[in-house]
Amino acid sequence: MKKVFTAEGVLDILTTDNSANLFPIDSSSDEEDLVYSYGNTSDPDFEIPTSVSDDGDDEEDPQLSGQASSSTSRVGPCSSASPAQPHPDLFQCKDTQKKRKQKAPHTSVRPKRHRSDSGPEEQWHNREDEDQKPQPLRFVPARMPGPTFDTTSSWSPLSLFQLFFSSSVVCALIDNTNANAARRLRAGRKFIWKELTVKDFYIFMAIIIFTSLVRVHHASDYWRKSWPYNFSFPGDKMTRCRFESILWSLHLSNPQEDEENEKKKNTSEYDRLFKIKPLYTDIVTACQTYFQPRQKISIDEQMVASKARNSMKRYQKDKPTKWGYKLFVLADSSTGYTWNFFIYTGKNLSTTGQGLRYSSVMDLLPFSLLGKGYMLFVDHFYTSPTLFKDLSSKNIGCCGTIRKTCVGFPQTTNNDLPKKAERGDIRWLRRGNLLFVKWMDTREVTMCSTVHTAFSGKTIQRRVKSGGVWQTKSIPAPDSVIDYNKHMGGVDLSDALISYYSVQQKSMKWYKKFFYHFMDIATVNSFILYKELLKLRKDPASTGTADHKKFKEQLAEEMLEFAECSTPSSPPPQPLTCMPEFYESADDNQTRKYCRRCKDAGFARVKTPIYCRRCQVPLCLSSTRNCFKEWHDAK
Repeated sequence: MKKVFTAEGVLDILTTDNSANLFPIDSSSDEEDLVYSYGNTSDPDFEIPTSVSDDGDDEEDPQLSGQASSSTSRVGPCSSASPAQPHPDLFQCKDTQKKRKQKAPHTSVRPKRHRSDSGPEEQWHNREDEDQKPQPLRFVPARMPGPTFDTTSSWSPLSLFQLFFSSSVVCALIDNTNANAARRLRAGRKFIWKELTVKDFYIFMAIIIFTSLVRVHHASDYWRKSWPYNFSFPGDKMTRCRFESILWSLHLSNPQEDEENEKKKNTSEYDRLFKIKPLYTDIVTACQTYFQPRQKISIDEQMVASKARNSMKRYQKDKPTKWGYKLFVLADSSTGYTWNFFIYTGKNLSTTGQGLRYSSVMDLLPFSLLGKGYMLFVDHFYTSPTLFKDLSSKNIGCCGTIRKTCVGFPQTTNNDLPKKAERGDIRWLRRGNLLFVKWMDTREVTMCSTVHTAFSGKTIQRRVKSGGVWQTKSIPAPDSVIDYNKHMGGVDLSDALISYYSVQQKSMKWYKKFFYHFMDIATVNSFILYKELLKLRKDPASTGTADHKKFKEQLAEEMLEFAECSTPSSPPPQPLTCMPEFYESADDNQTRKYCRRCKDAGFARVKTPIYCRRCQVPLCLSSTRNCFKEWHDAK
């Protein structure tokens, strides 16, 4: 058996001559296509290569490395070669050799980069390493923190509420509601409408606040006077039909100006928030005017619940209210006072050119009204080294959680937290005034701050299970984590105060949802101002009355008293006797309602246009049936 080496591989052929030298198999082929075989394979110094490398000069056969210095020439068809190791190029045709000579040399291993090329590499420090203390902020607010109005005067819940719902705002809402009701009547809507007055509007708002304190299954149950409801209010102040007609016609902006704005739709001049602008702008201005935040402030999102088909609706998976309209809110961390906010309407051109996260923070911080030296707490949605550096240059300190994938976060792994780090392990790294901290709690927490040191020996309490028993254990924690947990909840506190006694109701109109939310903001801010006034007076007897529920009860009661005082000087005489009257109608068709006595007696429902002007009950009065007389005789 002989082995024949060709450009395609190795062939086995049978032969009886083992002493033959290298000979051509096919003598008719050209020199480029010659195939050679080996003889005399019994020589112990002779080895047959098992493979031929296709990589040319990339790698040397280890079997041939010892003979690289020997002069080995290509063996021709008639030459007599000594039994030596053949050259690797022996089994390659000339075309292949030419192509590989033209091929560029390949370098599979990159040159190793030295650390000196990029400067000293960053390294995470342990909590035992000493950190430099940042320069403390000089707190210079634009005004004295706290209420900015005359605190020596007597302030009632209603007078504080009127700081946000001023007389000019109320008059504008009344005029716009009357105009909208007239437009609806011209459009063919069938309902009874009387001109809305200041008295009616304050009774309307008192009923809304009453519905936030007393919950029933259906709105009509508030006007039921039978057991188990027995509600004297709101039925004795406003009928249900009147309340619903005001609710249906409620409008915050001028209807004529609305139509002009709708014509600008799909243009740059179109204002998506025009229908709430009169009240929206005044509420924001009032929030900033009558209170100055203390040094610790926070920014977060706030949701107004809604599932309406509106392009402004958003989904927030981490919020208790998942679906609704999103607001960006700046609140005082200690009191939860809503100081500034704006409504997110969707993607638009950024005012700063840095994206939504950067511009939302800058838009909520009017430095001329706020002052300097404040400490801002935000979550990982807003935190970025660029934002923190820019605010630090304006003397505003920042602290917040940060994502590890955020641009500018250190990516070095030198002395990083191990995968199974113990609870309380800390790593920190400083870049100028920017401090990055990694802390292991139940999971890894990453922080960024411009006002803290890495670790000052503070601890935090955590419940740990040891030996099958839960115990409270002190765990080392960075200063930034402790301050973040303490001061980040300003907006959350505002959300909690709103949710306790919210006036939100179901509505088909998106702008009415914001009217309810603005009432919630005004009520909660009024309550916070009320508590601040009690603290300034240092009256122990009055401090205990600072209860949110009692405050809203007193507010609704004062609204009713204010409504009675706003009655014209010569009111029409009130009917004192039971007399039949006809229902008023907006058109020629007479309004008719079901007779109360026929309904209670179990008769077929009968409609009548007559009612008792004192009892406000529809009753039949005809030649064949006199339910009016029988009803009053039974009473």
